Amino acid sequence: MHLNSTLSEQEFHRIASGIKVLLMDVDGVLTDGRLYLVPDRDGNMVETKGFDSQDGIGLRWLNWFDIKTGVISGRESPATAERARQVSMSWVFQGHIEKIPLFERVMAEANVTRSEVAYIGDDLTDVVIMRRVGLSFATANAREEVKRSANAVTSAPGGSGAVREVIELLLKARGVWDDLLKKYEVTS
Repeated sequence: MHLNSTLSEQEFHRIASGIKVLLMDVDGVLTDGRLYLVPDRDGNMVETKGFDSQDGIGLRWLNWFDIKTGVISGRESPATAERARQVSMSWVFQGHIEKIPLFERVMAEANVTRSEVAYIGDDLTDVVIMRRVGLSFATANAREEVKRSANAVTSAPGGSGAVREVIELLLKARGVWDDLLKKYEVTS
């Protein structure tokens, strides 16, 4: 992960340790951004997406440590709704290009401040939230303008471990990563 010069490393990790909500876009963040249209048996086109399994287990870990998660996406997709259900996301907003009202709703429902929210994005529509949260992350495949707006840029692209990279950073900042490794009998 590459930290932009917006925050000192010490300040970045201090804020990361207090994150209570992780929000993200879907296409280009949880997925590689590609949309596959496949005909069903009746000839109707069905949209499919690929999600990274390591991102998924990481999202479930966040629940164990009381970090709530959610997606705010400009597109409607049954695949997104199902994946969000599988990983126990608290908020699933789809079909919304205007993301600020939903971000404010999440803050109210979670009873958190902006500084307790992190966001992962990849496209221009994400920047309005990225500028309002405690920590903002851009995926490696994000538009250059989005990368410049983020506090940090992941090494991995969306759909290939970018979300997991952010999750591990948050859990390490909280001081619980070693506990998780012990649970799985992994030496650090």
